[in-house]
Amino acid sequence: MDLPETMRAIDPAERGGPEVLRIVERPVPAPGAGEVLIRVAAAGVNRPDVLQRIGLYPMPPGAPSIPGLEVAGTVVAAGPGAAASLVGTRVCALISGGGYAEYAVAVAAHCLPLPAGLSDVEGAAMPETLFTVWTNLFERAYAAEGDTVLVHGGTSGIGTMAISLAKLFGLTIIVTAGSDEKVAACLAHGADHAINYRTEDFVARVQAITEGQGCQVVIDMVGGDYVARNLKCLAEDGRHVSIAVQGGASAEIPLFEVMRRRLTLTGSTLRPRSAAFKALVADELGRTVWPFVAAGRLRPVIDGTFPLARAADAHARMEAGSHFGKIVLTMGEIA
Repeated sequence: MDLPETMRAIDPAERGGPEVLRIVERPVPAPGAGEVLIRVAAAGVNRPDVLQRIGLYPMPPGAPSIPGLEVAGTVVAAGPGAAASLVGTRVCALISGGGYAEYAVAVAAHCLPLPAGLSDVEGAAMPETLFTVWTNLFERAYAAEGDTVLVHGGTSGIGTMAISLAKLFGLTIIVTAGSDEKVAACLAHGADHAINYRTEDFVARVQAITEGQGCQVVIDMVGGDYVARNLKCLAEDGRHVSIAVQGGASAEIPLFEVMRRRLTLTGSTLRPRSAAFKALVADELGRTVWPFVAAGRLRPVIDGTFPLARAADAHARMEAGSHFGKIVLTMGEIA
């Protein structure tokens, strides 16, 4: 297949507001060993993209300066060691960067095939949230059927994916959101309980919902003073998983409570993890979650789409905090 030498991309030369996200021309990347080149149809927009834009999220070594951590499209070339049979297939992929472009390189083992019923926009909205929720909720927090979990940010991409997976795997899920409208949207999506954190004390509500027993798991993207409050929501032997620090990177921990109730505090970030780890997660998702996708039982919530040239508008919408579900960039014709 003849490929162009250059492509349209978003690759800001300076830090700043959404206005720095302008179309530039960049060389089409070449896939290395074990990698494939994807002609991108759609790319997910995530909070780390915003943090990278303003200079608060350093890229891991070797990652492209072009933002974008998840894409969907068609494989157009395979590097050494990657299966040539992948060429011509529709996939979505978790990538270390480079998604805001017409072509992106992905590790072949980090790709998942797009079923016929899944659009490119839907595919691009899944990898980052699916990998994140799966590894933190089910692997780090050991959530199991019958558990009650509290997830902050119920209307985010992470939150909506957590609700979806909770329903598939027999969890009771409580989420928080910042308005009555968002609470209603979370309940309509399938959350068992939703709390307006601006007008209600989420600790008291969780205790009431669980009849004083507390929940088994908290997934927290706030940090700061939320951590001590989250621990009050946990049942004995409960697990607290930090996945972001939007409200502060430091917290005061009541250690005696941790000891007395045998609580576990852990956390993770996905982007710096090794390629081998991400390949293992992709394989596990392919076996345990992807059948639900193929059957049409798992779909991401799409807030809206923006063409690549309007990436600034996409970031502005994310920063405004009014979105429900995922924001996706499109490169042109989409499936």
